[in-house]
Amino acid sequence: MGRHSLPDQYGAGGSDPRVRARRRTVAVATVLVLTVAGGAATAVRSGLLSFGSSCQDDPVRLKLAASPDLAPALSAAARQARAANITSDGQCVAVTVTARDSYKVTDTLIAGKRSDVQMWVPDSDVWVQRVTANRTATQVTSAGNVASTPVGVAMVPAAAKSLGWPRKTYSWIELAGATLRDDSLKLGAADPARSATGLLALTRLSTAAAGVKDGDTQAAAMMKTLSQRTSDTDGQVLDTLPRDSSGTEQGNPKRNQALVLTEQSAFTHNASADSAGDLDMFYPKDGAPRLDYPYTLVDQSHLSTDQSRAAIRFMTYLRQPAQRRLLEKLGFRTSDEAPAAVVARAGGSSPQPYGESAPQPASETAVEEALGMWTITVQSARITTVVDASSSMSEPVRDTGRSRMDVTRTSLLQALATFTPEDEIGLWKFSTKLDGDKDYRVLVPTERLGDRVGNGTQRDRLSAAFSGLEPVPNGATGLYDTTLAAYKAATSSYAKGKFNALVVLTDGVNQDPGSISRGALVEELQALTNPERPVPLIVIAVGPDADRQEADQIARATGGSGHEVSDPSQIHSVILKAIVAAGAQGEQG
Repeated sequence: MGRHSLPDQYGAGGSDPRVRARRRTVAVATVLVLTVAGGAATAVRSGLLSFGSSCQDDPVRLKLAASPDLAPALSAAARQARAANITSDGQCVAVTVTARDSYKVTDTLIAGKRSDVQMWVPDSDVWVQRVTANRTATQVTSAGNVASTPVGVAMVPAAAKSLGWPRKTYSWIELAGATLRDDSLKLGAADPARSATGLLALTRLSTAAAGVKDGDTQAAAMMKTLSQRTSDTDGQVLDTLPRDSSGTEQGNPKRNQALVLTEQSAFTHNASADSAGDLDMFYPKDGAPRLDYPYTLVDQSHLSTDQSRAAIRFMTYLRQPAQRRLLEKLGFRTSDEAPAAVVARAGGSSPQPYGESAPQPASETAVEEALGMWTITVQSARITTVVDASSSMSEPVRDTGRSRMDVTRTSLLQALATFTPEDEIGLWKFSTKLDGDKDYRVLVPTERLGDRVGNGTQRDRLSAAFSGLEPVPNGATGLYDTTLAAYKAATSSYAKGKFNALVVLTDGVNQDPGSISRGALVEELQALTNPERPVPLIVIAVGPDADRQEADQIARATGGSGHEVSDPSQIHSVILKAIVAAGAQGEQG
């Protein structure tokens, strides 16, 4: 996700079986050193970033924001560096570390606000990718990884024993299924919209579900159940465990017996003197994703040369053996190998596959689709889809042997499968003069998918309508009038408590000479927009003839977003991505 490669997934000086990722790290780090030092890749070894003990009175002062779980380790390292007179170009390096939730820093950077920190270490590269993918965000530059920790499922001993721990191993979908089948075994997690731990686990579940029959339905059911037992942050999820071993606490329906948790969090919990009981750790056999703690420079163009050099100096300091031992002492991994002491304290035991190499990081598409499904599952949606049916939709899509409309139909059916019976979905199509002077026609009113309609359901009705979409011979693109009419209908039928949105798909620009102008359309949309009843407009420009800039201008008038896809098969993913973005903006508002 994003334009920058993710360096050294397991970082901190360890070997990485994924050679390509390691090479990207070396390349990024080399370029970074060349940029900030003006020297060669051997600048560190040649003494540019001095390892001497001499220190000037005026240190280079830096602020670093770190994920709350890692902040204590980095604070300790910063104190040790100051005490040891670690220098950069003869100046002491004085780093102040503050703990900040990764999603909050991400929101600030995406908003384009100037940051008060020069370095940022979130818990996962998914946050870095989200920032770098946004063209208007305050940019960050990755320089390596500080540590890692795998994500698994931790359980109270009684629950783990009931599932055959540690001898029996499970995949992600099997573990989730076990908690769904057993009413006495409640699974909790941090909100995937705010937690990389929850998001990476959710992505694993979604990916696994996609490979089985009726997987989308199973995934939606799992998400709906999990959504009832989420906490805002990783720190809060531990508070949902039973407070003691009493029957009252263990049987409390508000308590969770199992948690989606990192190895480091389980380590810290089990090491706590006031812990009510140690947790046992399941490492799913189909791979435990890892938090990878990327070390980034924030808004590098505004850093002074001294700051840039000192920031890189502190990164090299964190990779020294003494600091790696400090990280492991606090439950983190610093190489591909699983430290026996860390695993044991975290509740791992053979034959749980805790030493297996982590799977390849989830793709941007997989992460966005999982988060999109989560968004529309947790908060039911009311979405009207408006599809361009002009004659240009019969144009072929390169290398597919299919038309734009063929591929669009398939992608819309895929998107439909991700919605639950509680969601309200409708369909319009448009061209020019489809209904008298109107450029549009309502094919299926926006109603609840689970409602009975004739001999079937609203979902059946929509599926048939999507499948029956065909281009209108000689039809032009009546984009402006259609967009305004559909937006008026969407705002007037706003459903409180749901995520309301209007999705417009077009493969061209407005071709109706008698329609409203673009400027007037934007003004009308702005006038219709109500922050108390938000209905973001999502405009998807499909193919080479569509205008992404225009799509974005029209959509942003409502607080929505414009998107461009060269291949209509990408529509499904883009819709889910846009829903996530609009939902996040709504939360900030």
